[in-house]
Order: sequence, then structure tokens, then C-alpha cells
Amino acid sequence: MDFTLLRNLISRYCVGEEIWLDSRTVYIGHKEPPPGAEAYIPQRYPDNRIVSSKYTSWNFVPKNLFEQFRRIANFYFLLIFLVQLLIDTPTSPVTSGLPLFFVITVTAIKQGYEDWLRHKADDSINECPVDVVQQGKAVRTQSHKLRVGDVVVVREDETFPCDLILLSSSRHDGTCYVTTASLDGESSHKTYYAVQDTMAFRTEPEVDSLHATIECEQPQPDLYKFVGRINIYKDKEEPVARPLGAENLLLRGATLKNTQHIYAVAVYTGMETKMALNYQSKSQKRSAVEKSMNAFLVVYLCILISKAVINTILKYAWQWSPDRDEPWYNHRTENERQRHVVIRAFTDFLAFMVLFNYIIPVSMYVTVEMQKFLGSYFITWDEEMFDEELGEGALVNTSDLNEELGQVEYVFTDKTGTLTENNMEFIECCVDGNVYIPHAICNGQILSAASSIDMIDSSPGGYRREHEDLFFRALCLCHTVQVKEEETVDGIKRGIHQGRPTSFYISSSPDEVALVEGMKRLGYTYLRLKDNYMEILNKDDEIERFELLHVLNFDSVRRRMSVIVKSSSGECLLFCKGADSSIFPRVVSGKVEQVKARVEQNAVEGLRTLCVAYRKLSESEYQEACHRLNEAKLALQDREQRLAQAYDVIERDLVLLGATAVEDRLQEKAADTIESLHKAGMKVWVLTGDKMETAAATCYASKLFHRSTQILELTKKRTEEQSLHDVLFELNRTVLRQRSMSGLSVDCLDFGLIIDGATLSAVLKANQEGAGSCNYREIFLEICRNCSAVLCCRMAPLQKAQIVKLIKASKEHPITLAIGDGANDVSMILEAHVGIGIMGKEGRQAARNSDYAIPKFKHLKKMLLVHGHYYYIRIAELVQYFFYKNVCFIFPQFLYQFFCGFSQQPLYDTAYLTLYNISFTSLPILLYSLVEQHVTIDKLKRDPSLYRDVAKNSLLRWPVFMYWTCLGVFDAVIFFFGAYFLFDNTTFTSNGQLMTTNTQMMFGNWTFGTLVFTVLVFTVTIKLALDTHHWTWINHFVIWGSLLFYVIFSLLWGGIIWPFLNYQRMYYVFMQMLSSGPAWLSIMLLVTVSLLPDVIKKVLCRAMCPTATERAQTVRTAGAPEGCVAPGAADGGGGSIERNPLHPGRTCEGDSGEKKAAKNYESTMSHSHSTPPGKPKGTRGHHGRREAVVAGSRGRVDSTVLSPVPQRRERGLLSPPPGRRGDTVTARLRSASWETTGPPGRRRRRGRPAPSRPLHAPSLGRRIRLLRPGARDLRVNTSAGLW
Repeated sequence: MDFTLLRNLISRYCVGEEIWLDSRTVYIGHKEPPPGAEAYIPQRYPDNRIVSSKYTSWNFVPKNLFEQFRRIANFYFLLIFLVQLLIDTPTSPVTSGLPLFFVITVTAIKQGYEDWLRHKADDSINECPVDVVQQGKAVRTQSHKLRVGDVVVVREDETFPCDLILLSSSRHDGTCYVTTASLDGESSHKTYYAVQDTMAFRTEPEVDSLHATIECEQPQPDLYKFVGRINIYKDKEEPVARPLGAENLLLRGATLKNTQHIYAVAVYTGMETKMALNYQSKSQKRSAVEKSMNAFLVVYLCILISKAVINTILKYAWQWSPDRDEPWYNHRTENERQRHVVIRAFTDFLAFMVLFNYIIPVSMYVTVEMQKFLGSYFITWDEEMFDEELGEGALVNTSDLNEELGQVEYVFTDKTGTLTENNMEFIECCVDGNVYIPHAICNGQILSAASSIDMIDSSPGGYRREHEDLFFRALCLCHTVQVKEEETVDGIKRGIHQGRPTSFYISSSPDEVALVEGMKRLGYTYLRLKDNYMEILNKDDEIERFELLHVLNFDSVRRRMSVIVKSSSGECLLFCKGADSSIFPRVVSGKVEQVKARVEQNAVEGLRTLCVAYRKLSESEYQEACHRLNEAKLALQDREQRLAQAYDVIERDLVLLGATAVEDRLQEKAADTIESLHKAGMKVWVLTGDKMETAAATCYASKLFHRSTQILELTKKRTEEQSLHDVLFELNRTVLRQRSMSGLSVDCLDFGLIIDGATLSAVLKANQEGAGSCNYREIFLEICRNCSAVLCCRMAPLQKAQIVKLIKASKEHPITLAIGDGANDVSMILEAHVGIGIMGKEGRQAARNSDYAIPKFKHLKKMLLVHGHYYYIRIAELVQYFFYKNVCFIFPQFLYQFFCGFSQQPLYDTAYLTLYNISFTSLPILLYSLVEQHVTIDKLKRDPSLYRDVAKNSLLRWPVFMYWTCLGVFDAVIFFFGAYFLFDNTTFTSNGQLMTTNTQMMFGNWTFGTLVFTVLVFTVTIKLALDTHHWTWINHFVIWGSLLFYVIFSLLWGGIIWPFLNYQRMYYVFMQMLSSGPAWLSIMLLVTVSLLPDVIKKVLCRAMCPTATERAQTVRTAGAPEGCVAPGAADGGGGSIERNPLHPGRTCEGDSGEKKAAKNYESTMSHSHSTPPGKPKGTRGHHGRREAVVAGSRGRVDSTVLSPVPQRRERGLLSPPPGRRGDTVTARLRSASWETTGPPGRRRRRGRPAPSRPLHAPSLGRRIRLLRPGARDLRVNTSAGLW
């Protein structure tokens, strides 16, 4: 029998054919195509309802319970509860059921509330009004009723309700402006285009008469990719096919701007929109603390099983004698006594498991979850991490990794937008080796743009003049910049100058805006794009018009973009700009060597460079290019690959015109942050796509590399000269030789590694070829381990993730952190243990996909050194304390079995068993884990080396865990045997209870257990109080309130006959115990003896071998007042406030401690600020620093000195040694008399500082001298009023 037809049907409709799965057909307006066209196949798509919630009203209970019982601890306690229900156990099922019910209920309420908020947000979105074109009219409906194929009307400032294809707009050129800030954070206006054949349909009746279908790909989560085509039917003609791309797709969540209205058709709705597809959760990350906690649970589970097995064996050994049988109070029936011994032994084993199961802290999970959830708010509430410019603070996307912030060993950071501001400023351009600088300075006069060009060469030759004009026109045409005449922001009109509207530029790329603005300063102004014509104003004030034919968009693989334009004379020109590595190989003529030399020089100075080239296209070449582009754009399959091939063919045989240099300034305090991370023991790697020279200059400016750092290069250039094998082994020998010598020499050489993407691929590829080749990966890792910093340049996004994965998988398994601001950083952010996104100018993709988001790179310092440190200390104490107090709780129960014939008799009352972890001891440790500060915030920021004390999970290692466990066993032994021996002088009374001879106090089983339990509660609570360093009123209230609550509860529990209980065994027990003087004495004595060993151990450790943290807790830094201690004073380091050597217009400030010191100094002195003649303000250059000389007395200069460097005396002053320009010595000055000396011929001024007047930066050449005998001079770099 032939099953081919059946198999094909199953394959088509169940498994799916490739064509059926990969594309869909959308009928615009739900109109069937004309007769004779393709067959009309109605397809079913989801409605436009957005569902971000997890539960519904009917599936919440079963689904939530299923998810909670997937956790091993919850499932384990459920089994214990069921065992208590099924067999006769020594404790009530309530003792296990109530804590489990509490944990499940609290978690369910939290998750249910969060889901309820998601339901409310979904309803507000789904019920938004939307206008839909039906029968030639706009009909208002709700958003969730939209269907694929509906034609939607969207008006200005409205949000798109679903993913739409633009059909037409109120603008004549068929374009519209959109902001995608809610999707990727980019506030700039992006231009989207309607297809040329549909832009004429501008009214509802006209749009309703449109007959067309759209063929497009199935929904994909990529926001920047779309492949499709539209087929337009006109009468009985063949349908016209036009390509559709990302420039035609309006995404749900974006907002229409500067366009009155548009008409668009819905292609993806509801949960199939790209925004909804990006809701999918990221892979679950687990912290090192959680892994340690699970390992400890396994150990305690083994201890529990061992206890149950030992007691079961000893019970049957005890009952082996004929005169010893089951105790009478266990109430065993005859049938139970006659069971097989194996069944009885297994039942007893389960009973012992139930009796000892409290050693597994079920409430620890809910306490940890609450601690993480509540503790995460401290990051969002931190005012120091709030950025005024953005108007936003730090965000916590997941609270599961809070403590991981205190364990970071490797930091992987992007450069552009992360270390730098991503705020571009045009510096210069080079045309055929001739440099053009806007607003050049000549003889102390600032010249205009036109003058600056003429100043370079007033009579350029014809060839040079032609290339000059082509270069400026290329930069005015080769871009995607939009021109806006006016914009209102917060009620202020931007673009209005002296009452007249002026244009300004907006673009998704800051580089393009900087280049177009730079051309404007050089005399060539880009005016507008109108009716597909680009207009520019040349330096002769003549308007030139170029028809825009094609745009070959930029992508990160090609690293270039091009435009094809037609001049007014009919000449077709291809203008191309891009990275030097992508332009130079495609150039066939031009002054390559001169331009290349200038590019390399600018890169060394830390400037971003782009090369510009062009090509004249003949008519046949243009037609061939059009054919290739149109064919690739119409393809539904592999469109990107076909476009890349077409671009590769077109962008060839170029003529080099020149290059540009743009400056990206270093972010505020980026250098100080990296320096602090280094002092904290972290290794910082910079992963960037920039060229090596540019990235290296930024690394020097940000103090990733120092002047003393020996740079090791592992680049493509070097591997071309030598084999990869030789280079790797040579570098490895270098670092190993230095490591072996470092033990003999005091001066240890600092290494820095630079590697590029091509070499990294070669290292990884060679490692994958087989065991026959050397293990290059291990050699590479060994080199990296011995380098203090690593720079990876020319990195693709995937290679960034590969680097992070490589370090994660190394044998040390270090904790990694990745930080970036752009979409190209998302891969490494997701790969690292902790991902941090910067709310930058490249969008919010990184912030949306990260675990945490911060406004600026400088906030990373407090995030790790303060918040991360605190989180780890708190949760480590929480975990260890929970295990400790449960050992103290259950080990006396284990010892008690040796005194009751292993009869499974519980030592504590049921109420105490139930409430111990829920009420009596839970709140103090929860509050401790939220507010404890073992070291002040200022000390943590001033001394980053304290971070090393908690690195590598030091507080949750096995030795520390064993100490806490042994301490719990010791305290339990003291509780039990102390109470036992203190009341050993007893006699039996007639009723079978024990009575002390001196007090006549009734002393039975429950009294003994209550006494042990009382000592237990007081000991573990006071132990936590002794460990608390940061006391507030709420600490006192919770800790002492918990003890008071225990006493009041015990009095009420034993002082009233409760009608709902079938037993009254605790009646009057607690009150009778407290009525005895020896009971009070024994409680105080046993609590003291239990706490004494831990106190002695801590005192001895602090005295003999204190850690850096313990020293910081007890010792104040000598010579500096509180709050004004130098950063890094504990380890001899420090920061300085100095002019940025890479970007002279900015400063690299020290950390907050140094900034406070600067402010203290500023508040004590004041003098005028002036500029000597002959020196232009703002002179640019690496050696154009302003310097002041400060001479201070020894009695008035703090003993803490920042940034000490070797000095040499020159004319009575201390100045940096040769080759160390820019190194500084900064001293903190409290108060002193002062004088200033200016240029010759000026009057000297004296005075006493006024505390309330600010200090301004001294003028060039001006000297501030402290009037004290025996004064010494210190050289201090100053910049723009900052010391």
C-alpha cells in the first residue's frame, strides 16, 4: 500500500514544508486577488492581544504549585509531610505542613501579585483605541480586535498598535518619521518609506480601493531585519512586485513623529510582533552562592540520613534484649508488633527522618528569596547612581544575582559608549594628505571655516581642487542624516536662532551627525532630502542638487556604507565611506600612503577615523548595479547574503579621497573606576570593534594601561611575520620568565596584552583542528592570566561572547561580568555570569537584555565595591546562620534519643518545632541580611582592596562551612548536657516526674526540653546580635522583640488551657521553669558558655592575623579626618585629579574621597582666574596642560599623599622625571596662608583663606605659595577649575 500521499500531507500540515513555514501571504484589506491571479487561501493568524502574564484565574493554583514543587527542597518537605500523614510519627504533621504551607503561600502571593500587575498592564494596552479603514471610512475599534490584513490609520504622536507595512503618509514623498525609544532607547527620528506604487493612496476611499498582497517571512525576533515583497494588482495587468525591507516596517511600540497621519497594513499581530517575540526569557543564571547552598543542603541531607540510620540500628540493638521492648507511651498495637522486622525497621527509619528533618531549613529558601527581592531596591533607590542628564537611575532586571556582584573576577567592557561618551566631535579631515581643521588658530586669531581652508593653501591646483570638492560632497551625501527645522522639547523650541528657524541634524549614528556638522563648519552644508533629491550648499553659497538613486546601508560585517547619486550634469557617482580596513583593500588609486599615515597618527591620538572614496559609474555599470540590487532586494530567501554579494561587486575599484578624524571623549571618572577595579583584584578586558591604535590610546587614557606597562601584541600583523605557534610560545616564555623573577625582585613588571579578532579566530580554530596541534587555547589563557589588562580589538559581536565563554570555561572558573551599551554587546552580556547594560546613545538593547542597567560606567564602581560587597556579606551570613541555628536546634534532639531508648520521643513541643524557623528566629536574620554594613560605605569606596576579602566565595568555602557546623554542634552539646548536668541532683517523686531537692521544681521531659529550647533561642539570637556591626532602631526592635515575643508566646501557650488541643502537656511548664532561680542562672550560664568560644576565636584572629576588613573596622587611616581619607590609602595607592592625556579638554577625576578633599581645599582659598596674553584659550594638544605649583608646610599638608611617583628636583621645585609627563603628586591641604605670584610686573597679593569662597583654577604660569617655613613645592595638574 502506498502511503506517499499520507506522508506528504502529514509532512505539510503537521511537520511543515519549508516554503509554508518560512513565508506568509497577507491580503490587504482582506480583499481577494483579481480573477486569474494566485489562488486565495485564507490563513488564520492570532489576534492583536498581548499576553505577558504567566497565569490565568483557572490555572494559577495548579500551575504555581507545580512550579514550586519542582524545587527539590519543597518536594522533599512535601514527602516528609505525606510520611507524617501516612504512618505513626513522633511529631504532628502540622510541624512540617505549616512551615511548608507558609513558604508555598508567601511565594504564591508574591508571584500572583506580580502576575496581576502584568494582567493590568496587558489590559491597558489591549483596550487602546485604534482606527481601521473599513468600506472607505475610518472606524474606531480596540487594539486587541485588530487582524492581519487590516488597514490602520495612525496619527502623529500615536503608538503603532502592531507591526505594520507603510502604505502612504501625509507627506508627499511617502516618508514618515518614527522614534523607537520604547524598543531600543534611541530617541532620534528614523525615516521610514512607503513603496512608490502605494504612496499616492492618501485618503480612506483610495486606500480601500487598493488591491495588493504582501508576501513576507514568518515572525522573527530581530528588530532590524525584515524580508518581503508587495504585489500590486492594477486592472488586468500583471502584478507589480516591489521589495519590502526593514525601512518599510513600522514596529509595535514605536511612535509616529512630525507626520500628520499614515496608512499602513498589519502584517504581524499580538504575540507574533517583534516586540512580543523579544519578551522571551533569557537563560537562567545561577549564582555561586546558590550553588554553594545546594551543595551544603546535600551534605546536611546526608547527615540527616546518617542520623536516621544510626538511630534505627541502635534502637534494634537496644531492643535486642528480651527485657527491653517498645516504650509504653508509643502506643504500638499488637498488629504493629507482629509485622516483619524489615517493614518495622523501614517505618522506624522514616519516623527518625521525620524527627530530624528540621536540620534541612525549609524557610531558608523563602528568606533568601525575600532578601534578594527586597535588597534589590537598594540599587534602584541609590541617589548616587541617578543620572541627572538621562533622568534615570540604576535598574534591576533580575534580583537572583545580587550577591554575584561581590564575586566578580573578570570585567569585560565595550569601549565606544561605555568607556567613552559616544558624543562625537569633528576634529579634522585629510584630503590627499592635506589636513583641514575647522576654526584653525593662526597667530593667536581664530579663523573662520573658509579662512581655514584658504590658509592651508590659497591656490590649490585643479586636480587637488577637484578631489577637495568631491571629498566634501561625499561627506555631505553619504549618510542617513535627517534635517529638522524646529523641534519642541519640554516646551523649548530647539532650532530657533535669533528668532529665525535654523536647521539641525538628527541621526541614529552620532558619527554621521559629527561629520555633517564638520562639513558645515568647513563651508559645505547639507540642506535637505526632498523628492528624492539631496541638496547641499557649497562654500560659494550655491545650491547643488543630487538625485539619490540607491543607498547601500552600513552593516557591521562590511564596516562601510555607500550611496549612488546622479549629479545635475547626469554623471553617476558612487560615494563610499567606512573603516580603513574595509576601504584600503578596495582602492585602486589615490594618495594611499599619505592618507594611511595620517589615519595611523590620528588613531594613536585616540581619534575615530573613517576613510572616504568614490567611483564614477558609466551607464552600463549603473544599469548592472541596479539589476543586481533589485534582484537581491526582491529575494525572499537569503536576501541578506545576496545583498552582501551585490554590495561586494559594486563597491570595487575605488579612488581614495581622504579620511576624517572624530573625537569620542572619555566618560567622566572612567579612569578612576578602572583603577579602583584593578585595586579590588579584578582583571579588566576591553573588547571593541575599533582599530588597535585608537583602542590602545583609550586604554592609556582610562588607566587600563600605564606608562610602565609592557605591551604584548598578538595581532595579525605579527603572525604574518612569524607563525602563530612561535608568537604564542615566545609570549608565554616572556610572561613565565617575569613571573619566576618576580619572587626575587621587588619591582614586578606589569604586562598588557593586545589581540585582534583575526588572531583570536586563528587561536580558537587551531585548537579545534584536533589533538595533533598544540593546545593554543591553554597557552593563550596562560598568557592572559599573567597580564593585568587585555585589549581585544577588531572584535565581532560573536567573538566578544566567545572570549567571555573562553574565560568562563577555564580551569579556575572565575566569575565574569560584561558591560556594554549597544546591540553588539548583547551576546557577551548574556554569556557572562553578570550582564550590565549602559543606558547609552546606541539604544537600549543592552539594557533590556542585561541583569542590571546603569546610566554611566562610573556607577559600576559603587555597584561592585559597595552594593556587591554588601550583598555577598549579607547572604553568606544568612546561609551559614540558617544551617548553624538548625544544627543547634536538631542536634539536642539526636542526643536525647540516647536517653529515651531511641523511642523517637521529641524533645520539643509541637508549637516550638513549628514556629522556630517561622517566627522565633526568622525576622532578625532577614533584617540583618538587608541592612548590615560591616564596613561603612565611604571606607569601601576609598579602599577597593577590601573587595579582595570576599572574593572567590571566601565566606562560603568548605572550611568556613565546617566551622559554622562544628560551632552549632558544640553549642547543641552545651545546651543539652549543660541542662542535663545542672539538674542531675534530682529525686523521683511519686507521680513519676523529677523534682529538684532544693527548689521542689517539677522537672520532667517537657520542662527539660523547654529549658534547652529557651537557651537555644537566646543563644542563636544573641549570636546574631554579636555579629551585627551596623545598629539601627529597627535592629534593636526586631532582635530584642523576637526574644520578647518568644517569652510572651510561651507564657500564653503554657498559661491557658486551649480547647482545640487534645493534649495539655505544656500547661504551666514555662511559668514553673521561670519560677526557679537555678533555671534563670542556668539559662544565663549556658548562653554565655555557648557564645564564649566564638567570641574568643574572633578576638584572637583580629589580634594575631586580622584581615583587611577587620583592620578597616578598627583602625582609622592616620593623618586624615573621617570622610577625607585618600583612596587606596590602605594599600599605598591613590587617585589624582589630572587632565586627561588623551583628551585635553576633559579631566580624569579621582574617586569620591579625593573629590571631597578637593572640595575641602576649594572652600579654603580663592583668587582670580585670568589668562596671560599670547595664549589662546582652549589650545588643543597633549602637552598644553595648565600647571600650578603648590608649596606647603609639613604641618599643614596631610600625611596621605595621592599618586606618588619618583620625583627629581629642578630649580627648587619637584617635577616629574623625564618620560613621565602628566604623572602628578597631589596633596590635600587643610588651611594655610597663601600668596599668588603672577607674570612679571604684577602686584603680589596676600591673604587668609575664606572658608566659604570657592577656589578657581590658577592661570597659566601663576603660582600659589603657602607661607610656612621649610615649605616644599608640589606640582599639581589643573583643568577648568578642578584640582
